Amino acid sequence: MKIRVNGMMCAHCEAHVKKALEAIDGIESATASHEENMVTITNSKDVSEDLIKEAVAEAGYEYAGIA
Repeated sequence: MKIRVNGMMCAHCEAHVKKALEAIDGIESATASHEENMVTITNSKDVSEDLIKEAVAEAGYEYAGIA
């Protein structure tokens, strides 16, 4: 799954978003790109979009939907 995340500006931002998303049960890995404002998520089970949105917001970034 790929999601759009606005507000990432550097590798530190990418790491922050990655950590927040990987803390969600069911998300195996998250790879963020601040250049593309995109995060690729690998999940082992269904994860609600609301949980993803909440994790991104709590990390201080804007969830902009599924790409």
